[in-house]
Amino acid sequence: MCKPENFPQHDDRVHAGVTGSAPAHSAPPRAAATPPTAPSAPPSNGPAARSPETVRTAPDTHRRAPAPDAEHPAPGPTAHHPADGTPGGGSGGSSRNHGDDDHSGGDRADGTSHARESADEATDEATAPDSRPPREGARMFPPGEGPSPDPARGHHERRIRTFQPRRSRVTTGQRNALRRLWPRWGFDIDGLRRLDLGELFDDPDLPVVLEIGFGMGEATARMAAADPGTGILAVDVHTPGQGNLLRLADKQGLTNVRVGNGDAIILLREMLAPDSLSGLRIYFPDPWPKARHHKRRLIQPEFLDLAAGPLRPGALVHCATDWEEYAEQMLDVFTAHPDYENTVPDGGFAPRPEARPLTRFEGQGLDKGHRVRDLLFRRR
Repeated sequence: MCKPENFPQHDDRVHAGVTGSAPAHSAPPRAAATPPTAPSAPPSNGPAARSPETVRTAPDTHRRAPAPDAEHPAPGPTAHHPADGTPGGGSGGSSRNHGDDDHSGGDRADGTSHARESADEATDEATAPDSRPPREGARMFPPGEGPSPDPARGHHERRIRTFQPRRSRVTTGQRNALRRLWPRWGFDIDGLRRLDLGELFDDPDLPVVLEIGFGMGEATARMAAADPGTGILAVDVHTPGQGNLLRLADKQGLTNVRVGNGDAIILLREMLAPDSLSGLRIYFPDPWPKARHHKRRLIQPEFLDLAAGPLRPGALVHCATDWEEYAEQMLDVFTAHPDYENTVPDGGFAPRPEARPLTRFEGQGLDKGHRVRDLLFRRR
């Protein structure tokens, strides 16, 4: 440990030497005829004078914490969802109900152990060649080899953002999955090209469903495994979730999952052809509970107008939320829109279809008395 005398001391004469000006409290200058005198020595019990060089080369003994990933800019305040307690969601953000299943203890609804998934992830990290985070300001991945921090690059700005990017550490296993699989199964939503879904999924006849917000991807992987005859175009802005979904798809041998990085609004408006989607899934989007933030909610008449273009006639739109007031708003907006019809005969909410996995966080919300509402509407 350095002794106190090894640290640079404050001394007005040193600052005067650095800046080239005398300190404000220095004595008035002597007459021109009087030769300048050398500065007096400090008292024997006072600090020794330091030269500018001494100040510049003094050792820095204060270590700073590592800078956060440049890939994940710090978000503003995030709303919390009662069923899962995780922030995120919205047009390009993370699905709120199954957002963190892979990183929590206990057993999931499908009977598999979270501890086993955690052990697999730990093995990935232990055998990974490089677990160091990128330097501040550096890209996590070279262009074309991973998700971009700003895929649209400002060419397609939206006045109201409907999602909050979540910030968390990208594990080595997730980073390695992105490096290996992103060039094959991932794409950036840049708004500069039209996607050919048949080419993207290597099957021109495969029906494709768009899922907006998938969290850590566990439920998405289960739906893909249960229905290999349907392609899932999963969109999110959460880099750890993107890497985790690719890792799960690779581990389970799933070939019907593709991952989009960016704002789903830009994807719908600029990159998907008319009548190209067989369905749309939006599970537990951000409810934006404060009244002044309701304009940020994804399910609005303008969004349904936009989604109607890529959805082919007969396409099923499935939404779910455990925010009661938001559920009522969703039902009103869908019911009033001429391009959608309710699949429920009485025009109300639908029972949860078996195809939508019941996740652990949703189960916890149900145990606390939260009511999950499903909406099933069909494109006319």
